[in-house]
Amino acid sequence: MVVYHSDLARLEETLAALLVAVRKAREAAALTTVTVLVVDNSVCRVYHQALHDTIGQMPWERTGVVCRVLQAAANLGYGAGHNMALEQGVSDCHLVLNPDIVTDSRALAVGLGYLREHPQVVLVCPRGELADGSPAYLSKRMPSVLVLALRAFAPPWLQARFSARLAAYAMHDVHAAGRPAAAPLASGCFMLVRGAVLRRVGGFDPAFFLYFEDYDLSLRLAALGDLHYLPEMRVRHYGGETARKGLRHVAYFLRAGLRFFHRYGWRWL
Repeated sequence: MVVYHSDLARLEETLAALLVAVRKAREAAALTTVTVLVVDNSVCRVYHQALHDTIGQMPWERTGVVCRVLQAAANLGYGAGHNMALEQGVSDCHLVLNPDIVTDSRALAVGLGYLREHPQVVLVCPRGELADGSPAYLSKRMPSVLVLALRAFAPPWLQARFSARLAAYAMHDVHAAGRPAAAPLASGCFMLVRGAVLRRVGGFDPAFFLYFEDYDLSLRLAALGDLHYLPEMRVRHYGGETARKGLRHVAYFLRAGLRFFHRYGWRWL
């Protein structure tokens, strides 16, 4: 998990839900040893102390989970932060988790069980919902420039004119079917990945400071195995939209988008 001045109350909720999911997965004999690594990209002494205080209140010893906080010397970005965690040791499975995700109690048991039963699958992506309970489509098809521009910046009336195209990109048809399916791209807010495969591809590409690092990783992982959307693995995502986060995030989004399309080919429409 990587934090950058993240809401600590939300983080506490994220960790509490994760510990429940760990307990359920252990009861299902899906995992044993668990280490939670929180990478602090904030580069702020006051925030770092508050982060330590929040994490220190969690029942780690009682739940048999080890938690370590890693402090980055500089904010190198989301992907580089996760790579710091990846470098800390060898794991059979690695969970990339946002600090604004509430994991369903059965999510880890379901996801780990699916990976055990499907050795060709290297990553599973969950069924997501937003804070209001509406779907959060966390698996995607390859985007076009038009689709991403519409999603990030277009007003609702213009998005409505392109609703079919937007729905195809967000895989509404697959989500409606309610069955496991291939997922070309997975959201980085919750990625359950085989550790050996993640290490083999070198983790995230730090050239993507923020945005599109998950799409880039998805495509590199897909060269070594299958990525699947798993509707029985559920999470709730409290993240916001890019355009509402200010001009700096818009600049990050545009810069990363240019890099992504330059690397994987320009799809305008």
